[in-house]
Amino acid sequence: MAHMNLLLDKVAIVTGGTRGLGRSIVLALCREGANCAFTYRKSSSAAESLAQELRSMGRKALPIQLDAKDFSEAFRFAEEVKKTFGTIDILVNNAGITRDKSLMMMSQEDWSDVIDTDLTGVFNMTRACIITFLKRKSGCIVNMSSVSGIHPLAGQVNYAAAKAGVIGFTKSLAQEVAPYNIRVNAVAPGFVETDMTSAFSDAYRAKVMKMIPLGRFGVPEEVAQVVVFLASSASSYMTGQVMQLDGGLGM
Repeated sequence: MAHMNLLLDKVAIVTGGTRGLGRSIVLALCREGANCAFTYRKSSSAAESLAQELRSMGRKALPIQLDAKDFSEAFRFAEEVKKTFGTIDILVNNAGITRDKSLMMMSQEDWSDVIDTDLTGVFNMTRACIITFLKRKSGCIVNMSSVSGIHPLAGQVNYAAAKAGVIGFTKSLAQEVAPYNIRVNAVAPGFVETDMTSAFSDAYRAKVMKMIPLGRFGVPEEVAQVVVFLASSASSYMTGQVMQLDGGLGM
């Protein structure tokens, strides 16, 4: 724990911060010295236990229940973070859901829930934070896309459309805010060991494994390290990039 310096006393927001990737990202940012506000949708007990873990590391934590789909809630949350921590330095748009099925079986809700959470959610939170970044002429945004936004599999037109949308959003915004010293990058993980992938059948898992040159799923910590890199001055000359983290799947 000696180094604690890459993000010392930076204020980070992570959406969808209590499970899987989000949780690992929150922990990784705080290990580098950041204070963290994070959102969760359902489990207040998971949120509270994560907050306790951060406080025991000597970091400040602010868990807030929030639905990524809600535009006005995003603004209220950003204001709350500024009131609590004084500012915002880093935004990680991580909240996401899947509703995989064939298009023929996909309901309008299956479509709109995924688009509204995974794509509009990124707009909502970024829109709520951007004025702070512009005023300060600094800030760092990391959007979680997916290898599905680049090389999608069948049966996920909603998710693939949302995650491809996140990439377009990232590249356009990166150009727009670069003159203000604000960097915007995306991470596109492949298959990572989380609740989302633990639901796979053994047959499907084996099929996917054959497609991954490194022959294994990633672990959340590996993704979190890339987020830390993009959120820190270690990547100060990088913007508008999509870092694919997929064991070679997308080659």
